[in-house]
Amino acid sequence: MRIWQIAILAGAALLPSTLTAHCDGLDGPVVEAAARALKTNDLNPVLPWIRPQDEPLLKQRFQETLAVRKSGPEAREMADRYFFETVVRIHREGEGAPYTGLKPAGRDLGPAIPAADRAIRTGSPEALQDLLGKTLAQGLHERFHAVARHKAFPENDPAAGRAYVKAYVEFLHYVERLYEAARGPAEAHAHGHQE
Repeated sequence: MRIWQIAILAGAALLPSTLTAHCDGLDGPVVEAAARALKTNDLNPVLPWIRPQDEPLLKQRFQETLAVRKSGPEAREMADRYFFETVVRIHREGEGAPYTGLKPAGRDLGPAIPAADRAIRTGSPEALQDLLGKTLAQGLHERFHAVARHKAFPENDPAAGRAYVKAYVEFLHYVERLYEAARGPAEAHAHGHQE
């Protein structure tokens, strides 16, 4: 796969219409960091996920959570959930994204996010590059061939002409979105964190 293909697909992930957050999942990295913080009584695993200006509020909520956890198993479960929700809400606000609640563990995130996480975990982007390259090639070929199929339409057939224009516009918009994404900033989060 060529580097430009990787760049275009990586950039396309930054487009608002294609973003799939996984930081708000119960099995996502933000909740995992929050769970480590509670287990160790150390807030440091969570701090990279929030903006510096949000630390005082989070420290206060962390202390409240630790205090409530001592009240028994049911209180502990409620306090943990409250802390997870608080950390994710603050993280999402830092991204400039709305908080829409914690999402269940194990939900389908599609192939790209798990592949990106695996690449980071294994230290090898090759499987991710393969996935992105195949996806880019398939998307371009499908849209290009739709245009080519409709290109030679009879001028006295407006319906056939409209089918061509529809395929043409979809192809150009697709290419433009990919190009703009590839040129765009790599920074997805307002406070410099990647999810």
